[in-house]
Amino acid sequence: MVKRIKLRTLFIGGCITLFFLVLIARVFWIQVIQGSEWQEKAATLWAHTSTIKAERGTISDRNGSVLASDVPAYTVVVNPAVIAEKGIGDEVAKGLHELLGKPEDELRKLIEAKDEDGKYLKNREIRNEGWKIDQDLADKVKEFYVALGKEHKIQETGIGLVREQKRYYPKGSLAAHILGYTDRDGKAIMGLEKSLDKQLKGADGKLLYQSDGQGVKLPDSQDTYQPVVNGSNFKLTIDSTIQHYIEEAMEKAYAQYKPKSMSVIAADPNTMEILGMANMPTFDPNKYMDTGADAAGFYNHAIKSIYEPGSTFKIYTLAAAVNEKLFNPNATFLSGQIRIKGDRTPLHDINRAGWGEISFLEGVKRSSNVLFVKLYELLGQEKLLQYINDFGFNEKTGIDLPGEISGVVNPNENRPIESATLAYGHGKVTVTPLQQLVALSAVANGGKLMTPHVVKEVTDPNTGETKVTQPNVVRQVIDEASAKETGKYLEQVVADQVIGTGRYAYIDGYRVAGKTGTAIKPENGIYVKSKVLVSFAGYAPVDDPKIAVIIIIDEPNVEIGGGRAAAPVFKEIVSQSLQYMGVPKLATETSDKDSKKTVKSDAPALRTTPDLTGKTMKEARETLLDQGFDFEVVGEGASVESQYPEAGTKLTTGQRIYLLSPQGAKRTIPNLQGESLRDGLEVLTLLKVEIAVEGEGYVSEQIEGTKNGKPLLTLKLKPLNDNSEDVPATSPADEGTESESGP
Repeated sequence: MVKRIKLRTLFIGGCITLFFLVLIARVFWIQVIQGSEWQEKAATLWAHTSTIKAERGTISDRNGSVLASDVPAYTVVVNPAVIAEKGIGDEVAKGLHELLGKPEDELRKLIEAKDEDGKYLKNREIRNEGWKIDQDLADKVKEFYVALGKEHKIQETGIGLVREQKRYYPKGSLAAHILGYTDRDGKAIMGLEKSLDKQLKGADGKLLYQSDGQGVKLPDSQDTYQPVVNGSNFKLTIDSTIQHYIEEAMEKAYAQYKPKSMSVIAADPNTMEILGMANMPTFDPNKYMDTGADAAGFYNHAIKSIYEPGSTFKIYTLAAAVNEKLFNPNATFLSGQIRIKGDRTPLHDINRAGWGEISFLEGVKRSSNVLFVKLYELLGQEKLLQYINDFGFNEKTGIDLPGEISGVVNPNENRPIESATLAYGHGKVTVTPLQQLVALSAVANGGKLMTPHVVKEVTDPNTGETKVTQPNVVRQVIDEASAKETGKYLEQVVADQVIGTGRYAYIDGYRVAGKTGTAIKPENGIYVKSKVLVSFAGYAPVDDPKIAVIIIIDEPNVEIGGGRAAAPVFKEIVSQSLQYMGVPKLATETSDKDSKKTVKSDAPALRTTPDLTGKTMKEARETLLDQGFDFEVVGEGASVESQYPEAGTKLTTGQRIYLLSPQGAKRTIPNLQGESLRDGLEVLTLLKVEIAVEGEGYVSEQIEGTKNGKPLLTLKLKPLNDNSEDVPATSPADEGTESESGP
């Protein structure tokens, strides 16, 4: 018995010893042999990383009005397991369908979703209708599931909201092509959002710490902190108010003419800060998915489309001729058609019969192609091409927007006619709207070609440092005096309410310079008369430009020129913008009897006619050009014999001044179309011309004849609201379309 007990004791003791030996061996294996491996596994269980999301920078306009920012957003989630347990699937599907607009059958698939083992899932997002919804809709979803819980007396309904962030554009489609957009995942897709993405998104921060199995931070946790770098904030040169004026005017024209596309750009010509840029069709960055991935609304025609400019390009030929001292406004030429030396192809004015022998200045007003071919001949091929290059038409403008392209001017220099037609914007020339605006601004600002920009300031919120974009002059294209002189001639295109092709851009109280354009579009090398691109480019005020604007209307649905279609859009935008900018109208002097002082009114100006009688015709012309008056010279004398209206007369809107010089052998009769009967009679009385009148209203036609062997001028009158093309006399393509003048 004793022996048996001893054996059992030895056996048990041996087992215990063996167990401890195995345990010690195992501990040794784990602690020593595999110690480093287990240490790493433990560290992964202790270590945790917390990501601190960076805030994406805001984009605002020049006045600080927010155009793009991050705002709270919410994603609707459902818990199929809870919904099935509570038996409320039908009510959930119906309620969320009514709120989110997602089809009920698709909602049921989410609500009844199971895993591979047939168990209900616990968390499903409702995409896309319930993904990153705004606060208002999130509140309605919350009201729904709270009411559902009360109705069924349950705490959990299986519906919830997850707070997130999304990009929001508070002004909708305003400046959409400049801003671009980010998708719901936060990926930048186009516009400034994409080109400035790295600076806007910043860098997320990280916090590395150690915790126990319950997630409680360890007392001796070795923390590592990587600070968050929030995105930079961008202030643009865009003015939301001017941008609104632009888009409002565009919407009216777009609805009226239903063109293929339409673009408008406005800038401060002195700094080349872009004040507004818009295209039609457009899109709302908040609803980019509704537009469609390939929709035309996403395309920024202002910097990405090239076109044959037509007569707006004459601005730069004129500026070149003025700068080279080759433009004499009083010189004359025979309008109608012209042939280039060595080429048999005639180049025509829009009026093939022409207007007879007219002055260079009248040729500018009428947008005569023949005049600009004459200027090409005076300049020569090499000079003209040099100025075209200097105005920037063979290079990108360098604007800080993504996707800009450049037009191309590439005539065959062995075919002079190809260079000749460049003089009026036809043939081997394509430009972008932005290139045109930059070149126009060089004329407006005294001859300086500048780099356009839309970013005004960049502020780093982490350091508070602000970087301001400074104006950049690329080169001096023409001298300041030549730029001012060119502006005076372009002002006459608008001020002359009878023959000026830009007269529909005239603004009461402001001096406006501008040029219309109507270009027939080619298809497969053939010009198609039914497809035109009409435009207007101008700036104001002439003596101190504050804003330059270009309007492009591509393929309007009616036969119409830039003067009738685009110029009124310019007028609406610029008249509102100048008043908003606080630019005073030309002042009217009035007498204050009580204080015996002369005061100035900012009401629309009734400007006073200067005293020109007795001056040389050259002095009188220069005075009127300097002050922006519309005028006409009657007679061939060197001095002013009389004038109408007389000195000191308050002129009404668009009223013309007539300078009468001693008559030669053949009496000169001025063009009175568009004038009131009173003005016509006054001028003709001064000229001692016998008159007959037919009709009522304004002069629509004048016919020279005889009565009893004596000269007789018959004036035919029509009301201003007459729908005929006689008052004012204009062709649909009123500024000299180039369809019939190509090489």
